[in-house]
Amino acid sequence: MATAPTDVKKLREYYAEEVDGLYIYHQLAELEEDESIKDVYRQLAAVEQKHLDLWRDELRKVGVDPGDVPPSRRARTLMWIARRFGADLVLPIIKSFETDATDMYLGDAVAEAAGLPEDEASHARIFAAIASSRGNPAGSVIGRIESRHRALGGGNALRASVLGANDGLVSNLALVMGVAGAAPGQATVVLAGVAGLIAGSFSMALGEWISVTSSREAAEAQLRVEEEELRLMPEAEAEELALIYQAKGLPREDAEALAMRLMADPDTALGTLAREELGIVPEDLGSPWAAAFASLILFGGGAVIPLLPFLFGAGTAAVLVSAVLSGLALFLLGGGITLLTGRDWLYSGGRQVVLGLAAAAVTYVVGSLVGGVAGV
Repeated sequence: MATAPTDVKKLREYYAEEVDGLYIYHQLAELEEDESIKDVYRQLAAVEQKHLDLWRDELRKVGVDPGDVPPSRRARTLMWIARRFGADLVLPIIKSFETDATDMYLGDAVAEAAGLPEDEASHARIFAAIASSRGNPAGSVIGRIESRHRALGGGNALRASVLGANDGLVSNLALVMGVAGAAPGQATVVLAGVAGLIAGSFSMALGEWISVTSSREAAEAQLRVEEEELRLMPEAEAEELALIYQAKGLPREDAEALAMRLMADPDTALGTLAREELGIVPEDLGSPWAAAFASLILFGGGAVIPLLPFLFGAGTAAVLVSAVLSGLALFLLGGGITLLTGRDWLYSGGRQVVLGLAAAAVTYVVGSLVGGVAGV
């Protein structure tokens, strides 16, 4: 049976991709001064050579001699940048290449039988480990922020709290002021504010539930795949884990010994592989119901502030009191976020007040214009 031209074209593309990979790894190995990382690049190059040999054989099976294929302009340009400005600059790009190669090989029977998608995904994780080992030097601004996160017990909870309350406050402030601008009366403003509070709170809660549930299910699916790979290919998983630790700076012998010790216990091995390969902490996947409830409370807590004055009064006085209370709350929220950013709390708080009240002023003016036109 004759081979379709599209099949030959695809095989040539695969071959050219591996030529680029082999060229890049050899170049990175030459540029690297750290012997441990240099050895990682050499091992990755050996894997790419196997891939290259595979596609050369596949091409020859269909009567095509690939010949000497030079590295692509893209690969040569990347390595030119690496030689002049440092390899660290191109590591994230190369990681994305490996991720793209993983997707490219999915669904190809020959590639999947040879384990190429898994190899490319492994290479992407190893590049991520190399980049992360160099990305947060001690004493850097990022390093100090990460230390602050750990001291706070994790920055994500604080960030989510501030953003949730801020969303409720700003959105309901804008809504209440827009309706109040039309001067429809106290009852209408209160009704709009309560409706905005309830609708926004449940919308945020549902959105958070969906987000956390989706993330959790995706993580659990990845963990099941990792567990199956650990069962079927323990040696390959141990080798990848050793390469990751070597990429982070451990000598090769120590990295391999550590990987073998961790692989001795299946539960420990799965947890370690999840953290190091997938970036997943199984214990921190979170509860979607807890996240939804927290989002509902935080949004509602912020949304009730601009509404409070209208429960006891109306007109200009209620508008001014609502603006003052909301301004104070915005300032506190802006100041709270400085625990993460390290910025001056007066600046951050003031910026929050200006932006939030500006949004409220715009909706108030629009409400006044619409109310005048509609004859409210």
